[in-house]
Amino acid sequence: MEILSADQVEAIHQASLKILRDIGIRVESETALKLLKDLRAEVDNSSKHVRFEPDLVEEMIRGLPEEFTIHARNPSKTVTMGRNSIVFATVCGPSFVTDLDRGRRAGTQQDMENFVKLSGSLNVFHHEGGSGLEPLDLPPETRHFEMMRAQITLTDKGWQPCWMNTGERARDCIEMAKIALQTDDEGLRQKPAIVGGVNTNSPLLFDEGQADGMREFALAGQPVHITPFTLAGAMAPATVAGAVTLQNAEVLGCIALTQAAAPGSPTFYGHFTSNVDMRSGSPAFGTPEYAQSVIMSGQLARRYRLPFRSSSTTASACVDLQAVYESDMSIHACIQAHVNNVMHAGGWLEGGLTCSFEKLILDAELLQMQSAFLEPVIVNEDSLGLEAIEEVGAGGHYFGAAHTLERYQNAFYEPILSDWRNFESWRDDGSRTALQRANSIWKMLLREYEKPPIDPAIEEELQAYITRRKEEIKTKGA
Repeated sequence: MEILSADQVEAIHQASLKILRDIGIRVESETALKLLKDLRAEVDNSSKHVRFEPDLVEEMIRGLPEEFTIHARNPSKTVTMGRNSIVFATVCGPSFVTDLDRGRRAGTQQDMENFVKLSGSLNVFHHEGGSGLEPLDLPPETRHFEMMRAQITLTDKGWQPCWMNTGERARDCIEMAKIALQTDDEGLRQKPAIVGGVNTNSPLLFDEGQADGMREFALAGQPVHITPFTLAGAMAPATVAGAVTLQNAEVLGCIALTQAAAPGSPTFYGHFTSNVDMRSGSPAFGTPEYAQSVIMSGQLARRYRLPFRSSSTTASACVDLQAVYESDMSIHACIQAHVNNVMHAGGWLEGGLTCSFEKLILDAELLQMQSAFLEPVIVNEDSLGLEAIEEVGAGGHYFGAAHTLERYQNAFYEPILSDWRNFESWRDDGSRTALQRANSIWKMLLREYEKPPIDPAIEEELQAYITRRKEEIKTKGA
């Protein structure tokens, strides 16, 4: 779907170039500033401001990979991002977790590992999006090791680390990926295995940790999405067009930095533009403005011939009607915009502060329905069913028709959460709501979970690396 004309897309592009030339971006990494100066950007070291001539920006975004493959530990779960593919990935980043039994609480290692197991068990999630939640019972300086270990060992899908906030942590992710796939730097560069993501600090600020983490991934040949977190009315102009223009300028400027670090390194266009509630200042998600900004950003990503990342979102504090309609608004916009990597597509709640087990099941249903919707409709002599129509005739029914009996087992979409029985059957079975059914489903999936095969020698090597690095970090901090 496209809601901007070609002239409007070009107007946003030209306005973004003007921002980069006349205002610039503040970059707080000395290493990044040096790279950008070598790139011929105008760098003011005292203010750490970087300005880009339009021709330089155009040069940096030209000819980048239009798609890339993310190689999973299980080759059958390897995915392609870009062009004509859509990948669904689970939530990452929340500090809190909630379920129907224990309510909202600080995330723990056990919660994190359970979420990774569930994301590995649900086939509609093609990619482990970032281990679900932060285990706040683990030390912040080393918890990324346990999160990465869970992604590597408890699922065999590809993964995305959510700790790109320092160059050192980004390098840990790269080293653990090499162990998981039993490869070296060049092998990982040839067969990327992890997706990195960084958020700018809108407006027009890129902090040291994220800049250095992005540089590590670029040098390692691992794809990075540049995703400004722009909220119209607070961190961006109070219009969708203005917020998307600011987002676009930040994306283009940071893509230039990835190319300064490693020319030709894979990157993709990240979108996370929404608005605030102008009465309270609170972030709003799953809004009409959010949906518009997704589709507009998709048009810009296609203009630059870059893979495109966005998200499913909701501001709801619990799994209720608001969570459903805001998530559905977001997911449908992502489908219409042809997002290649739909992040936070499973489990996101409360504006990303909370990870919900029941919401993961609800989201799986929404995504499966969209996947079924995207299946091509077959129109041929067999599917038209003229023989069945003749067999049944007027006033009959098709339950016993040969055409139906040949197809009834796989004829239509089969839900995992919806209950299509009549009222009496539903009532006699306990009158359970969708929320209660979702609670039962995730518990059943955990009971039935089987750890995917992994060579014990790989786990031993991972443990040795983690032990060594934790000791190094402990000694460094002493």
